[in-house]
This record gives sequence, structure tokens and C-alpha cells, in this order.
Amino acid sequence: MPVGPGFRPDVCLRPRGVLRGAALTLVFAGVLATAAATGSLPRQESAAVKREQPSPRGDTVDRGALARAAADAMADGKSGKKAAEEFVSRSGDRWGAVYGPAEYEEFEQALDGSYTGVGLSARKAAQGRIEISRVQAGGPAAKAGLRPGDRLVTVDGRSVDGLSVSQVVAVLRGDGHARAGSTVALGVERGRTAWTETLSRARLATEDVTVRRLDDGTVLIKVSAFTKGVGERVRGAVRDAPAGAGVLLDLRGNAGGLVAEAAVAASAFLDGGLVATYDVDGEQRALYAQSGGDTERPVVALVDGGTMSAAELLTGALKDRGRAITVGSRTFGKGAVQMPSTLPDGSVAELTVGHYRTPAGHGVDGRGITPDLIVGDATGERAEERARTVLSGLGGGS
Repeated sequence: MPVGPGFRPDVCLRPRGVLRGAALTLVFAGVLATAAATGSLPRQESAAVKREQPSPRGDTVDRGALARAAADAMADGKSGKKAAEEFVSRSGDRWGAVYGPAEYEEFEQALDGSYTGVGLSARKAAQGRIEISRVQAGGPAAKAGLRPGDRLVTVDGRSVDGLSVSQVVAVLRGDGHARAGSTVALGVERGRTAWTETLSRARLATEDVTVRRLDDGTVLIKVSAFTKGVGERVRGAVRDAPAGAGVLLDLRGNAGGLVAEAAVAASAFLDGGLVATYDVDGEQRALYAQSGGDTERPVVALVDGGTMSAAELLTGALKDRGRAITVGSRTFGKGAVQMPSTLPDGSVAELTVGHYRTPAGHGVDGRGITPDLIVGDATGERAEERARTVLSGLGGGS
């Protein structure tokens, strides 16, 4: 894939903490919800970048000073990780984060398209209840007979009342330290029946791309995250779509992932050309699509406040280059790029080093992308109906 100088294929933008701005939070139990969307360059890039030029934004961190702070704490018999966390919290880097070795290993495995968990997705329902929204076929939850709509009451004896979905997921995955074969006890309610189900966590593959043929002939491609291989799966779905069928690209609730995968996904609809520009410590670089994409098929992209990071990069590329009509609500606005740095105690700090822009030069960080057609409840069925109406007007549906 053609890219700017110094670009590595596993650059990623992924959110941290609760997925703010999303009316519906949907996350796989077991994936690191606390690291769902920071944007990072890999370790190799970290070593390759020598210049310490100032970034155009003031939210970057002096990586050398951070490492020294961690080393000094360790020399005093204190926690290097804790010192690094305090340093980052004072820095003003809203996307900066520090992970222990085990946490970061799980974090990277999640981006490889796998996770340790029980194979269910959760959401916030009425009265603040936590419900199972999806059960992964073949996973521990499915084998135990759990169903969408079941209510989660407790996890390992701890009430989930008042907890966010991300906090519940953190407990389900064992706070990043659980291994395949470890167990977790779920208190479940279904109607008037209540019981406790003890599940063994397993290593599972994520289901980040789903493809459906709708009744009007439209091909719906839902992309939940940009983990490894997602870009090619999107390209394959577009290649396999019947001639003349429009594509509804659903990026709602997509918290981001690997930028390179988003660029490959853009290549499904573009014949080469610019996808985004970004900077690393002030050095400007560019990311390009591969040639040979389908430039004729009608495309509508569905977005909402949970569309973040790499998903916004794809949205911006298709919108700016006139390749898709965007429908929904304004996206989250996460356009910062992070770089991982290994600290003396083995923990890893992901720190903001720059920001990306769309092909037309629009910044995304803190602004988001306003869709062409705004729909009040972008997470609901009405948004999909409006998107399908727009697509039919483009000649992509009956």
C-alpha cells in the first residue's frame, strides 16, 4: 500500500475509556475497553523517529522526560508505571495512557482480531440496566445458552448497577489479566427467572465485519472495528456485491483501530489517491489508497457519535473525495495519533505525537465530521431507513 515516508502498516487510532458521544455503547466482553481508541504508531516507528520537533498542537508529551520520570521513581523504590501515569495526567494529553506489560499484550492481541472473553456484547438498556445485545456463535456464552436480551445483574458477585458498559466489560475480561480457561460467574435474569452461570473464558476471534443483502438489493457492510484483516474483508465484500447494487457502509459505533486497515477499506471504493495526511512530531506524512477500487457503485456511509478515530479517517476520505454520501450524526472527533514508548519497568506509554487531516485538509480532532444528511437518532432504525432512501436515489436500491 503506498504510504508516506516512515509510515508503518500497523499505525492505529483507538479510543481510551468510555466511548463518549455514542448513544449506544456496544463492546465485546474481553476486548480492552479502556483502550478502545487511542491512535498509535508501532514500536519500530518509535525507534525510527529521532527528531523532537514541536507538534502543531500543545497536547503532546516529552517522551524523554516521561522515561526519566519513570526511571527516577524506580531508583527511589517506587512504581515507574504510577509515576508515568501521573506524568501523563499532568501533561494535558487527553489520549495519553500507560499500560502494564500484560495489559498492553492483551491490547495488541485485540487489534489482531482476537480477545480473551466469553463471547458476548453488552449495551445499556432502559433504567440503566446492562443487557446482552449479541452472543458470538460458538463462544462460551452461546454454549451456556445465554441470549440477546438477557439482563446481567452481577459479575463475579459484584452488582453491575451504576456501572458503565466499559466497566462491566473490564470485569468480564478480568481487568486485562485473565487468561483462557479462567472463569467468571455471571448473575443473569430472563423475565422472572434468575440464575448464576459460570463461564470459562476462551480465546475468540472478533466479528468486526458483517455483510447482509437487504430486501431491496442493497448490500449492508457493518464494520465494528478496524482490526487486522478488516480492510481486505471490506474489499472482498464490495467485489462480491452484485453488479449495480448499492453499498450501505455502517460505521456507527466503530471506535477505530488500525489506520492501515481503514486505508485498505477506502481502497474498496477509490482508485488510488489520498486518504489522509498526518504528522509525527511536526513531520508531515501521507496515506494513500490502493488502485483498482470500485469507483462507480453508489455508497452511503452511516455514522454517529460513536464513529471514532480510524473510522472517521475513512469517513473523511470518502466524503471529501465525493465517493459517499454520509448520513447520521456528527462523529466523535478523535484525530490524534499516538506512539508507544517502552518504559524502564516494561510498561508502555502511548502518547500523542500528532494529528491527521482529511484529504481536503480538515482537522478531525475535537471537531468530528458533520454528515451530509443529519438524522436525529442516528443509532436507530430510522437512520438506516433514511440512508437506504438516499441510496435508492443514487440508483443503488429499488
